[in-house]
Amino acid sequence: MLTSLSIKNFALIEKLSIEFDNGFSTITGETGAGKSILLGALGLVLGKRADLSALKNKEEKCVIEAQFSISKYNLQSFFETHNFDYDAFTIIRREILPSGKSRAFVNDSPVGVSDLQELGVYLIDIHSQQQTQELSEEKIQFEIIDAIGQNGTLLQQYGQALKNYKANKSDLQKQREAYANAQKEQDYTTFLLNELVEAKLVSGSQEELEEQFQQLNNVEFIKENLDKTLALAEEEQIGVIQNLKEVRSHLQKIANLTSEYQVIFERVDSVLIEFDDIISEVNVLAEQLVNDPEQLEVLNQKLQLLYSLQKKHQVNSVEELLIVQNELEQKAFAVQHLEDAIEKLENELIANENELDKVAASLHQNREKAIPVLAKKLVQYLVQLGMPNSQFNIQLTQKKSYFANGTDELQFLFSANKGSDFGLLKKVASGGEMSRIMLAVKAVLAQYSKLPTIIFDEIDTGVSGEIANKMAFIMEEMSSTMQVFSITHLPQIAARGKQHFKVFKETVGNQTQSNIIRLTQDQRVQELAEMISGKDLSEAAINHAKTLLN
Repeated sequence: MLTSLSIKNFALIEKLSIEFDNGFSTITGETGAGKSILLGALGLVLGKRADLSALKNKEEKCVIEAQFSISKYNLQSFFETHNFDYDAFTIIRREILPSGKSRAFVNDSPVGVSDLQELGVYLIDIHSQQQTQELSEEKIQFEIIDAIGQNGTLLQQYGQALKNYKANKSDLQKQREAYANAQKEQDYTTFLLNELVEAKLVSGSQEELEEQFQQLNNVEFIKENLDKTLALAEEEQIGVIQNLKEVRSHLQKIANLTSEYQVIFERVDSVLIEFDDIISEVNVLAEQLVNDPEQLEVLNQKLQLLYSLQKKHQVNSVEELLIVQNELEQKAFAVQHLEDAIEKLENELIANENELDKVAASLHQNREKAIPVLAKKLVQYLVQLGMPNSQFNIQLTQKKSYFANGTDELQFLFSANKGSDFGLLKKVASGGEMSRIMLAVKAVLAQYSKLPTIIFDEIDTGVSGEIANKMAFIMEEMSSTMQVFSITHLPQIAARGKQHFKVFKETVGNQTQSNIIRLTQDQRVQELAEMISGKDLSEAAINHAKTLLN
């Protein structure tokens, strides 16, 4: 619950600090006294957008600080999730600097405004006239039914399942688009890949083929030169081998005379052995030479294929062609991979839909059970509030679509009078009726939610007399389980408060300021009497005020 509020340099407020108790508190004051300023300050604490124009003195910062007692509301896990420092008496501070920059703190630790907004949902419900109008919106109506149906956990499960479903559906769409684009290129990719595969590319094969081609293409020239080499080497009288043999023979005769001659002899002998071996190899090469035009053509075709492929792919070697082949294989594999990914996502979507359907069915069942409970309780409250013939016809219909909160569509129909047709709330309920319906809704929700504090901002608009008494009774009844504030212009409601605060304007120096005080018993009599008869107090008004308080 809200235990204290301090405001500095905000709108018409120079500086104020006030403490609050549990139970039912009423706030009164003349129109324009500053009640909306208090709500605006609380709104900033709850994370609403800061506005530099809110500063009373533009050269000083605005500071709004609120303390909440939260030990009974199981918020430890929320604080842990958001890395807030938990304290049973939590202090939220909001600062607006003259530069326009806004800062927020929870227990003196800086936090983001969005986090503050999430926390605010668990602390205070500020009911305004705008919220009364929102009662006609399907989203708000679902929130009411889901609160009674205790659907909080199911809604979280559904929300996560819907998030997964949308993510997978988006991924599936992207994969299908990628697959369609890949398929457009698939035929050409396959054609190019098959060309390279059929070429049976082997690293280093081009050089080997080129050597074989050069040999076959020049076979006559090679044979001619090999034959001449053999003739020069093997001629019986003047051949190189015969001459080397004679040289070796002469040197052998003197080799044993000195070591130098021995070395020369051995070197010539080695040359003769090496040369003899060379000529043997030349003989083998000469014998292997065959003039084979068909093989030459085969080699030529293989080389021309390689040259053609290199030109097509703008590369200069078989090694680079192999790289291209690998890239094409990857593209071909990617198409298959996309097919597998699409099939996997389709199966995941089916699983997502099954989970969504299961959770949505549970939500629907809980809502079906909650609707008659809600309708009955609302009618009971509205009977007290002077609408004895009120009826609700709440229709819940399951659809095939997945909405943000399930698969249901809702029609919240209302009839205020006997014999009247049911219609949408915003069309058939007057302003005063809407205020009473909203109070009934809040009273019902108070039985199912654990919200610490609710503030009714002039929910009594359009009602008076005995109905005002009934509204006050209902708010007082709500305050047995939560802290309730009512900003009111009706003395019947103001008198029922456990605490009564008055907002007023006063002139300090040359400036007008707003302030708030907690009224004593005598001050309450004075305030209520003024609310009944105006500034000119009559004895009857004072007595009436005392009667209301008693």
